[in-house]
Amino acid sequence: MKQTLGWTTPRVRHPEQADRWTWLVLAAYTQLRLARAFIADARLPWERPQQPRRLTPTRVMRGFATLLAVVGTPAKPPKPCGRSPGRPKGSCSGPAKRHPALKTAA
Repeated sequence: MKQTLGWTTPRVRHPEQADRWTWLVLAAYTQLRLARAFIADARLPWERPQQPRRLTPTRVMRGFATLLAVVGTPAKPPKPCGRSPGRPKGSCSGPAKRHPALKTAA
């Protein structure tokens, strides 16, 4: 389980970093445990079917993308990339602002 959730993956230098990583892994594990009831069993051909309440975290991770597609995300959609549309047709920005010339003393 530690390898599947990536608990032993990072190489942290300080105990505080290890504590934060542990809490992150625990939050991910809790999220997988809570999502068990809402995800269909995404098993591999050689695995036996299991009841929804008995799914392992690995099987829940396999079907988690379908749950995220249904639930959605609070993030805004991405902005389009590439060239900007520019100034709208028919709009005019007006003449440029004029500034007096600076003269320096000789």
